[in-house]
Amino acid sequence: MAATVRILVSVAEQSADEHAAAMIGQFAKLYPQAEFTGLAGPALRQAGCGCIHDMTARSAMALAAFRRIPEGWAVLRRLKALLASEQFDAAVVVDSPALNLPVARLCRRAGLPVLYYIAPQTWAWGPRGWRNRRVKRSVDRLACIWPFEEEYFRRAGIRADYVGHPSFDHLIAEPVDQAAALKLKSDATPLIALLPGSRRHVIEEVLPGQLAVAAALHTRYPRAAFMVVAAHEELLASVDAAVESLGRALPLRILCGPADRAAAIVAADLALVASGTVTLEVAYRATPMLVMYNTNRWTYRLVGRWLISTPHLSIPNILAGRRIVPEFMPYYRSVDPIIAAAVEWLSTPGKLARIRQDLEDVVRPIAKAGAAARVAGILAEMLVERGVIEPAAPAARPGKGGPR
Repeated sequence: MAATVRILVSVAEQSADEHAAAMIGQFAKLYPQAEFTGLAGPALRQAGCGCIHDMTARSAMALAAFRRIPEGWAVLRRLKALLASEQFDAAVVVDSPALNLPVARLCRRAGLPVLYYIAPQTWAWGPRGWRNRRVKRSVDRLACIWPFEEEYFRRAGIRADYVGHPSFDHLIAEPVDQAAALKLKSDATPLIALLPGSRRHVIEEVLPGQLAVAAALHTRYPRAAFMVVAAHEELLASVDAAVESLGRALPLRILCGPADRAAAIVAADLALVASGTVTLEVAYRATPMLVMYNTNRWTYRLVGRWLISTPHLSIPNILAGRRIVPEFMPYYRSVDPIIAAAVEWLSTPGKLARIRQDLEDVVRPIAKAGAAARVAGILAEMLVERGVIEPAAPAARPGKGGPR
């Protein structure tokens, strides 16, 4: 058995970096001799992972990721050299299939077992057949975050396990400051939260539209108040610039960080939300939302519309299998339909309460903590199967009783 277990890790986005850091923390509890290195962001580095390159600093969504292809090719060349010169026992790649499927393929060719955490969403992108064959060629195990994915991938002959969504670990562990939420509510009727995303380019594309919707709603509802929530301090300048340009006349406050975001979501009667993982948090807190994303429409028409094969694009609607919340994406030409949807919800008695109940019904069955521990358990199983490590003590092994 190896005295030291060496694991290669690859992430390309901030959220994946945080989820991977939580996973290696759980694995280290079982196997303190483990060493991790690879494409790591700040959270992984803080958790003790070595870093050969940080892809998280300029992460991009969807079609915008094409801008980073040259950097990706350079990183793959560095990884190939690293795999040729150093010995690893396994690889864990997290999300970002544009980068991580090629990374997984390199690792598999080097003889490493590959665990893919946050499985590629091939069910959303067509054609699915060759995409699933590519996944099967590149990975040994998939850790899926959505309940329907396990059966979907297993039908394609891929060894997959549903582990739950990692966001629930901190959503459940960190209760909302109800006093802060009540203070935000004040006398606003209604109170509307604007959540413009966690990437600068998304804020620049979505926040102007959100502020335009807010201005129209304030005209119709003079007692309305608004909150813009910056995901973290590095984005405050972008938020401030948009608000200074387009939102100065609004009764509006700017908040920042996860704690403020949680309080704002709970306090809000309605949220205008950029598409992304934050929609899961809004759904978890049962706050009615309108989902927005505004990518380049010509890029979408030329490329994206031929690839997207799912009828729904936002997380709440994908989970429900039907349209619970309006989604204005992947782009919108005018904010008028968004304004109309907001007005309909706010002016229809009982409408917001029904949406809250729909969101609760969708999220409650899957709102379970422990995803990071379950993924660590899968990684341990892979290494035990390879004879790299001995099984952990039964009382300490993670992954039992996970979501099914």
